[in-house]
Amino acid sequence: MNLLKRRMWLVVASVAIVLAVFCQGCNVGWLGQLVPQKDKDFASIEDTWKLLQQQYVESDSVDWSAISQAAVQAMLDALGDSHSAYLSQDQYDDYISQMTGTYSGIGISFAIRYGQPTVTDVFPNSPAVAIGLKVGDVLLEVDGLSTTGMTSDELKEKIRGAVGTKVTLLVRHQNATDTTLLTITRAEVKIPSVAFEMIGDIAYIAISQFSDTTNDELGAVLRQIASNGAKGIIVDVRDNPGGLVSAVVDVVSRFVKSGTVLTIRNNNGSLEEKKTTSQKETTDLPMVVLVNSNSASASEVFSGALQDHNRAVIAGEVTYGKGSVNGLYQLPNGTAVYLTIARWLTPNGHMIEGYGITPNVALNSGINWVQWAVDYLNNPK
Repeated sequence: MNLLKRRMWLVVASVAIVLAVFCQGCNVGWLGQLVPQKDKDFASIEDTWKLLQQQYVESDSVDWSAISQAAVQAMLDALGDSHSAYLSQDQYDDYISQMTGTYSGIGISFAIRYGQPTVTDVFPNSPAVAIGLKVGDVLLEVDGLSTTGMTSDELKEKIRGAVGTKVTLLVRHQNATDTTLLTITRAEVKIPSVAFEMIGDIAYIAISQFSDTTNDELGAVLRQIASNGAKGIIVDVRDNPGGLVSAVVDVVSRFVKSGTVLTIRNNNGSLEEKKTTSQKETTDLPMVVLVNSNSASASEVFSGALQDHNRAVIAGEVTYGKGSVNGLYQLPNGTAVYLTIARWLTPNGHMIEGYGITPNVALNSGINWVQWAVDYLNNPK
């Protein structure tokens, strides 16, 4: 049997162990037994798995964990759905951290720039702030290991750790030539999802994602806006990848008094409407929502709802077009399946998947979008 065929055999056979997680109690027979089986494909996969266990010449040396993970990946790849994915344990943990708005670490974001990890954000009230890390600082070493050649995931894993433990970073501060050795004690860090500033009489709010903490963060911002006497609001969801349905429903409810936020079409064809919720801090101020081609998922629900309710002018580019509801299902080995389980529509029934949200006003890349929104709100047409 050639190499390609052996690999195909291995992947197909390995699917059985994963399917067993989802199909406990299925009546699948052993090889050669005439046990009734409605799903013959599943029976074939399980029988092949058992062949590997019982008949493969070197079964004792098989990495069954690697096979099962390859099987999950193969199943999801076969769906042809770009929104369904297999998550490693680290990816699962990272996703949960993002959605809950907290994690254990030092409180920075970084990106690989010119081959070097460079700090792109420092979270408020974090150990990184206390130790003096700033945007633009370059991370040269972590616990004595050079960061050269490390991937973002590898470095993230080394920087994060249990609350109370320490990590040592060799840092070159921005515009400095010498280096500084910093020892930082890890703590629970809150990941902010809402940023705010006043631009004259206009409140500028950027929402980076819709997490468990987003609605509460926005409530605090709206209280501040009221005290500042703002005359209009810009909500920037450019590059916002989405987040939790519950969070976006609550956030929309800060701006829309009543009605439907979105409609979910489940996998059985049934429709489920999500209505606005009661919120303490709300606003009727004129609004512009900025979107771009990377505004996806929950950010499209947000902009679509405000557009359908004629609550805001949507400006920018046609959004990404991810109108899918995804469920996150953890597997016994700590990995997870991120699976498309439903589609969502705007209040007026507009399908987001594959279409996105078309802005009321298209903006080109040659202008400052935030300044355009400020000018629009100061001189509405």
